[in-house]
Amino acid sequence: MMLTLTTLKGSYSIHRFAPDAIVPDTIQESRFYSVSRTDEELSIVCEATIDLYALQSETDWRILKIVGPLDFSLTGVLAAVSELLAGREISIFALSTFDTDYILVRESKLAEAKRVMTDAGHRII
Repeated sequence: MMLTLTTLKGSYSIHRFAPDAIVPDTIQESRFYSVSRTDEELSIVCEATIDLYALQSETDWRILKIVGPLDFSLTGVLAAVSELLAGREISIFALSTFDTDYILVRESKLAEAKRVMTDAGHRII
C-alpha cells in the first residue's frame, strides 16, 4: 500500500498532566491539537508556541499526516510506518482521528523520516 503524507506546519509539544487536570482553553489556539484522558494522565499535543504548565513536556516534534480519509477496513497502516521508521531508529508518537493517522517525529529526525518514507515508495507532498 502506497501512502501519501504531508507535513503540518509548526513545531509541536507533547504534554502530560494529572488525570484530573482541566483541559486548558488556550490549546484551541493551536492549528492542530489532540487531547487524551485516562485514569493515569491527561495528555495534550499542541503547537509548541502554546505555553502550558504541565507535569512533563516533550518539545520539538513535527507532524506527518497520512492523507486520508482512511477506510476503517485498512489494516497495518501505522504498523507499516512504524516498522519503516523503527528500522532507522526514528522514534514516533502516533495519533489517530476518525479520518486518518498522524505520526509525530522529532524535529531533528524529520528530514530522515521523509527520506525513509519516500525510499519505501510512499509520497510526501
